[in-house]
Amino acid sequence: MVALYVILGLLVLLAMMVIGTYNGLVQIRESVKNAWSQIDVQLKRRHDLIPNLVEVAKGYMAHERQTLENVTKARQMAVDASSLKDRIAAENMLTSTLRSLMAVAENYPNLKADTQMIRLHEELTTTENKISFSRQFYNDEVNRLNVAVQSFPQNIIAGMFSFQKAEFFQLDDAAERQAPQVKF
Repeated sequence: MVALYVILGLLVLLAMMVIGTYNGLVQIRESVKNAWSQIDVQLKRRHDLIPNLVEVAKGYMAHERQTLENVTKARQMAVDASSLKDRIAAENMLTSTLRSLMAVAENYPNLKADTQMIRLHEELTTTENKISFSRQFYNDEVNRLNVAVQSFPQNIIAGMFSFQKAEFFQLDDAAERQAPQVKF
């Protein structure tokens, strides 16, 4: 009889451990989703600012049409991307084209002095900073999930309930890792 209680107690303890591990994995997975949604909010803001920025720049940069078209195309690719991997690649391309636009804009003193351009540039800079912080938080949460999914004994529960590793938000272009050149 005592052996039956011991076995029953061990089964209850095992069930509680499985439930606790499962709930912990769910919490981390949802945290990763929340972190991505925070990035998504900032990316949407950036996508909304870009057409305004391009329109202001068009009047001053008529012969820089290719740069403006590249920014517009990159924005559309980012908006249209469906999978996480495609979104990451498209957003990295958009970041690169925005840097090109800002570098070209430096050559137009009237554009640099335009109050609307200054305001849009400041909003875009603020948004880019928020995106950067959101990416860092997302990658931290992805790391937590990936470690949990691969660590023993969580990996057993993760495998039983189909928990998957998540993808990091990484820069694909090595040039984006370079610090920008600032000239006065």
